[in-house]
Amino acid sequence: MTIAHLLEDFGNAGKVEPVALVSDELLEEQKLVSFENGYTAGWDDSVGAHERENSKISATLANSLEDMSFTFHEAQNQLIESLDPMFKVLTSAILPDAMAASFGHHIVDQLTDMAKGQTDQPLVITVAAGEAGGVRAALNQNFSIEVKVREDGELAPGQAYLRVGGLEREINSGALLDSIRESVDAFSFQVKEDAQYG
Repeated sequence: MTIAHLLEDFGNAGKVEPVALVSDELLEEQKLVSFENGYTAGWDDSVGAHERENSKISATLANSLEDMSFTFHEAQNQLIESLDPMFKVLTSAILPDAMAASFGHHIVDQLTDMAKGQTDQPLVITVAAGEAGGVRAALNQNFSIEVKVREDGELAPGQAYLRVGGLEREINSGALLDSIRESVDAFSFQVKEDAQYG
């Protein structure tokens, strides 16, 4: 008995199927198409990676700016809150004293301005009760016309009426101080509201 049935038969192995020959032009064209496909795929990957990196940088920058903005507003609110007591002292103690000390000088400045065109008219100053002495002391300047200082019990301290002929002006330091106080209070209130409600 032979063992031929156990071994593989290589008798038909010598037959080779003919291979289609490819021209050099077709081969070059296939290489070019493969190169273009590879280049396009690489370009698309690069553009995608660039876009992902840009979006990551933009998100990081936006978060940083938001944090900085929050920190700035927080610091600004703390600064204004710490200045609020100083503003209260300024408007309740320092400004009234400064206004009282300069009240007579302010009257002299206003009278000088009013009297420029009316040198033949008397100057009349009406002030609150008890303020005539301080105003007279501020009138150390020699006016070429008569200056009369009168007191009126109905005027508030820091309030005066100046009259030269037909011109009349009111000086009201108290109203000015009240206006400054209201402005400071409104500013403080607005800052607190902004801090609380954004």
